[in-house]
Amino acid sequence: MPITLGELAKVVRSKNAKPYRLTFDIIFDDRAKYDRVVTQKVLTVDSVASLYGVPKDQIVSFIEFPAGLAIKFTFRRPRTQCTLGETDVYGCQQHAPLLDVIVN
Repeated sequence: MPITLGELAKVVRSKNAKPYRLTFDIIFDDRAKYDRVVTQKVLTVDSVASLYGVPKDQIVSFIEFPAGLAIKFTFRRPRTQCTLGETDVYGCQQHAPLLDVIVN
């Protein structure tokens, strides 16, 4: 039965990774949930780039971390932190699009 990533994951968060990058963590509290997302390739470099409207070459890391039941990715900020037009100085609200990603 389909479910959203926000319902399946224990933690979905974003934050600054220095002034030029945003980093995202998706953490699960159960191995089966983690495996479900990873096996289905719900999150990939391509899907993250599409979801956030950034070129794939802006994604500087994408890591599936089975020991921590986590997925982590980082990309270059579309706007440098604290510059004109920046809407989220701390980067802590950028995870919202991930919450609605459908997992079958």
